[in-house]
Amino acid sequence: MHSEPVASRSADPRDSRESRSEYRNGSSPNLDAVSLAIIEQLQEDGRRPYAAIGKAVGLSEAAVRQRVQKLLDQGVMQIVAVTDPLTVGFRRQAMVGIHVEGDVESVADALTAMSECEYVVMTAGSFDLMVEIVCEDDDHLLEVINRRIRAIPGVRSTESFVYLKLKKQTYMWGTR
Repeated sequence: MHSEPVASRSADPRDSRESRSEYRNGSSPNLDAVSLAIIEQLQEDGRRPYAAIGKAVGLSEAAVRQRVQKLLDQGVMQIVAVTDPLTVGFRRQAMVGIHVEGDVESVADALTAMSECEYVVMTAGSFDLMVEIVCEDDDHLLEVINRRIRAIPGVRSTESFVYLKLKKQTYMWGTR
């Protein structure tokens, strides 16, 4: 039987955002040792064929396919291509710390809707929110911060940390 590379179920990995938010709010999916092993196999190589994963975890190709689809549907994982932003036309990245007055979640929701915001997290530190922004150039970054982020109701102030060089980016933290 032909083994297909593993692929995401959707062109937009944000499609299962609602199901993922359930797990971020305290409940977690019940993952057995085999599901965790499948996840680790895909963290090593997101294109690894189902048959190869099956051999490694002791399941048939069809069973692996079903489990992977369930993990995707539950929002437990995404399978995506990770690029170097510089090589695909995004020459400016920054982490932006945001101080919020009032409802932090409404500001986080507005930021989440912006395509340039790749990472939005509520924090318990100096900032209420930290946001990673990926832009084409400095003018684009300025427009996003000055005209869009600072215009969100509740945003009190921002502090930008412009990336000079990306030294490490990995998604190999494994499972527990």
